[in-house]
Formats: sequence, C-alpha cells, structure tokens
Amino acid sequence: MVQAVALCCVFGLGMCFSLLGSISVKLMPRVQMDAGKFGTLISGFMFACLVASLVVGVVTDAIGYQWIAVLGFVLTAACIFILAFGKTYTAVLWPCLLLGFGAMALNTAGNVMAPQVLFDGKDPAAASNLANVFFGLGLFLTPLIVSFLFRTAGYEKAVSVLGVIVLLPVLIALAAKGYPASSAKLDIAAAVKLLGQPAVLTAAFVLFCYIALEASFCNWLPTFGKEVIQKENASVEAAAADAFGQQLLSIFAIAMMAGRLATGLLPARIGFDLTANGGWVIAAAALVAAIAIFLMMQCVQSLHARLLAALAGLAFAPCFPTTVGVSFSKFSSDIHGSLFGIIFAVGLAGAVIVPKAMGNMAKGASIQKSLKLLLPVCIVLIILALVLSKVKGSL
Repeated sequence: MVQAVALCCVFGLGMCFSLLGSISVKLMPRVQMDAGKFGTLISGFMFACLVASLVVGVVTDAIGYQWIAVLGFVLTAACIFILAFGKTYTAVLWPCLLLGFGAMALNTAGNVMAPQVLFDGKDPAAASNLANVFFGLGLFLTPLIVSFLFRTAGYEKAVSVLGVIVLLPVLIALAAKGYPASSAKLDIAAAVKLLGQPAVLTAAFVLFCYIALEASFCNWLPTFGKEVIQKENASVEAAAADAFGQQLLSIFAIAMMAGRLATGLLPARIGFDLTANGGWVIAAAALVAAIAIFLMMQCVQSLHARLLAALAGLAFAPCFPTTVGVSFSKFSSDIHGSLFGIIFAVGLAGAVIVPKAMGNMAKGASIQKSLKLLLPVCIVLIILALVLSKVKGSL
C-alpha cells in the first residue's frame, strides 16, 4: 500500500506542474493578465517550490514520509480550491505561491520513497522512471479533464474538480503501513555538507537545465499550439484553438509516460544497468530534445506540432527520474530526503528563470520564436549529464 502512496504523490505532482498551463487559456482573460504577467505567476510558483524543496527535504528525513504525503495532498487541494474562485491577479498569485509547498511535499514523499519501495530498492534509476510514469499521467489527465469540463461547466467548477481529485489519496496515505524508515532527526549540518559534494552539485545543475525545459513546455506548450494552428488556419475559432493547445500538452504527457514506462521496465529485460549508465542516457535524450525544439521553431502545421510535442515528451522522459536514481545510488538512504531537496531546489531555479524569460521575449513576438532560449539549455544539459556519469559520491 505504501507503493500506492508514492505513486499517488507523483501523480499529484504532475497535476501541480500542468495546472497553470492547463487553465491558462481561461485564467488569463479571467484576471486580465498578459503573457508577461502569466510568466510572473509561473515564476512565483516555481520560486515557492524552490524554497519549499529545501525545507521539506530536511523535514522529511526528520518526521518521515507519511505526514509529508498527507500535508502535500491537503495543502495542494486547498490551494486549487482557492485558485478556482480567485477573480483578481493578487487572488490567484497567493494560492500559486502556497501551491509550491504542497507540490514539494508530494514531490519529496513520492520521489524519495519510490526508489526504496519499488523493485525492492535494487534499481533506483529504473524505479524512479517507473514511478514518474504517474507524473506523466497527472500531467496528461489534468489538461484533458479541464478541457472537457470547460465545455460542460464553468471555470470555477472545472478547477474545483481537480482539487477533489488530488485530495482523495489522503485516505490511502493515512491508512498505509510500512513507510521507509527515516533518520528521525533534523540534521541540517549533514544537509549543508552535501553542498560540497561534486556529485550533488552536478546532479543539481543537471536538474537546473532539465526542469527549465520541462517547465517551459508544461506552461507554454498550449500557447505554442494556438500560435501554430492560427498560422495554419487564420479563421479557426478561439475555442478550437484553445482545445488544440491543451491537446498538445496531453500528447506531450502521453509520450513522456510511454518513455518513462519503457525506461523503467526495458533495461532489466535486456540486461542494461540504467543506474550505472544514466548519464549517457540523459545526454542522448537532451540531444533529441534540442532537435525537436529547433524543428518546433519552424513549425507551421498542426500535424507537425503534434508529432514534435510527442518527440519532445519521449526525449524528456528519462532525464529527471534517471538523474534522481543515479544521485541516490551514490549516497546513503538516510540522507536521501535532504539530497533530493537540494538538487531539486537548484533545479527549480531553472524553472523560475527560463519560462519567465520566454514570456518576456514573447511580448510583441511569439512563444514559438522564444523557443530559441531553450537550445543552449539543451547543450549545457548534455555536457553536465556526461560529467554526472563519472563523478563519485563520498558520504
């Protein structure tokens, strides 16, 4: 049952990360915000996640996974309910900031537990990939549900349904037994010592690049889709353009799920040690992502947009969970909460900076043109991934 808790936590995290992108087409006109202000909203959420990741990681090692999971479900649901009824920019900014703490509670509980409770803890990289299939499921279902409900119900009811969905697993979290043991102490000194480890710093900057890419896609892919379909057909109805944009996000999420499922299950079947060779896998994936992004910059047809969204999802799939699994393999499980908190916090700095920069560049231009900001990020990711494959942990 504790495995179900870990998977539900990662699913809830996927919902959190696709929430703003999914509702953006209705939220932006509702509170009269432009692309720049929406970019600020994304950055606010990501910055809150950054701060929360550091705090939650250390606290998880001290109090255990169960109460962190419960906190994550309850706080995330509360923020979504508040967001559903906000009618001004300020009214939606505050729940977005608090949502960062709920998301990071789910993130830490799910992504730290999963490598310990799946595959008997023997293959952390594969276990992390398999668990993050459910991140992709949350990423996929959120825009799909919202797109359907926007046609049959108002904005407030549609968003409130998401709050109910993310709240339900709290019952499983309370009933589950057999949570992994934690250190049962708040050891800030051990967490600080991790900052001097080359393996930790390398993994952190790998996630800086990757999360910048993923956050940019999750939040701007619907807008990119609208731009492409409007170029293809200038007379397309606004509702149809909105639906196509949300459809692209779902395609991206499905491809990510498929990629992570394959990365989680295939290596064991063919005798490939994913944990030992994870850096090379991430580098290859980043190269494919760069090619997809370059082609998206030239895209003028809706069919090509769908194919490229799928290709990007497949390329992104192994990057995050493989980085986490490789990092965990280098250090004792007693400090995995703190380790995860550090590398994810640094990673989130990329999500704070890059999507906002894309929004700023899109003013007077387009999101499609601002995609060029992501190409150098891919190049740096390739280099760092290769370093991660070599560097050792020493604690």
